[in-house]
Amino acid sequence: MSGTEQTSALHGLDPTLTAPKRLAAMALLSRSNSTDFAFLREHLGVSDSDLSKQMSALEAAGYVKVAKSGRGRGSSTTFSITKAGRRAYQVHRDTLAAILAD
Repeated sequence: MSGTEQTSALHGLDPTLTAPKRLAAMALLSRSNSTDFAFLREHLGVSDSDLSKQMSALEAAGYVKVAKSGRGRGSSTTFSITKAGRRAYQVHRDTLAAILAD
């Protein structure tokens, strides 16, 4: 291409965050130090297995950290956003805002 290349309006969108459930989870996580599994499940309106799948994708991308405590019925799982996750979420959000502003 020439020296006047233009960046696509879609350039800052992160494929991991384009999934609505993952984007919503990141929005919730970006406003807290940590969030437990039950809270996320309730606020996203998803099943246990669906939330596990979505959070595993975010963990694999390095966007969330998972902490588990206890065993059996008394166990709990909490999630927190990583620095990389916070950066990715902000870039994705800014890109969406720019697209919608056009």
